[in-house]
Amino acid sequence: MNSKKNKIGILGGSFDPAHRGHLAISKEAVKKFKIKKIIWAITKKNPFKKKTNLNLSTRIKYCKRIIKKTKFIEVKFLETKVKSNKTINLINFFSKNKKNEIYFLMGADNLINFHKWHKWKEISQKCIIIVFDRYGYKKKSLNSKTYKSLNKDKLKFINFNKVNISSSQLRKI
Repeated sequence: MNSKKNKIGILGGSFDPAHRGHLAISKEAVKKFKIKKIIWAITKKNPFKKKTNLNLSTRIKYCKRIIKKTKFIEVKFLETKVKSNKTINLINFFSKNKKNEIYFLMGADNLINFHKWHKWKEISQKCIIIVFDRYGYKKKSLNSKTYKSLNKDKLKFINFNKVNISSSQLRKI
């Protein structure tokens, strides 16, 4: 019997809008961790943000346009299937298949407040969290409650040739 794990990366977010930084960290995760597939799990609304600027279908279209030449990324809206917008429920959804090994990708800016996420400790027990350095966030994220309290086997901080762009910056253009 083949007990080889299915390495799946999940990059969750509002992707408002998607940009080359999302693509760059996805490619880096595949290269560094030999992940076979990355799922861009689009949320209708980020619980930490007041609103989204673009509607869901426009954000999905933008994501698909950015990844069109990338075979290993799938864009999915799973909140209706998972019946939740909580990361832990998304991780549990993919963990049902015992052959899946889950890698959760995030930017260093998200690590700073990760301890405020719903069941954040449980998330770290069910997957490997890969944190990509973002310009201006390294020191704060490495001093965060999450970074200091999680097992480094479950949390990988990646020094990264940063793509100096964010969705917030793009919205200002």
